[in-house]
Amino acid sequence: MTIILTEKAEFRLRAFLQGSGNSSSEKGIRVGVNDGGCSGYQYTLDTASTPRPDDLIEQQGKVKIYVDPQSAPLLNGVVIDFVEGLLESGFKFSNPNATGTCGCGQSFQAGDCAPSATSCH
Repeated sequence: MTIILTEKAEFRLRAFLQGSGNSSSEKGIRVGVNDGGCSGYQYTLDTASTPRPDDLIEQQGKVKIYVDPQSAPLLNGVVIDFVEGLLESGFKFSNPNATGTCGCGQSFQAGDCAPSATSCH
């Protein structure tokens, strides 16, 4: 499984992790997918002090990334960027597994996968 952080995204995520107060070496970012949004699945992004026992763990630069096994097939190859503009600022996901997205860019469809928190495989 591969999740790619752009340089801007990694910088912003490192800042979030430093500001979260916990200085644990296990501190990282939890990336996932939940049922919901206007297209079926929505992205989740949060800080995590430690991984869960079944998490898949990646390292991008100085940022640890934790992904639950159910979200992993839907996030394989996703690129996370941070955009700043007059109308929009925040994290943007570019997902090669998405067969459709909504206008807000926060939710997506993925082929024959139904939003039921089960793997597409």
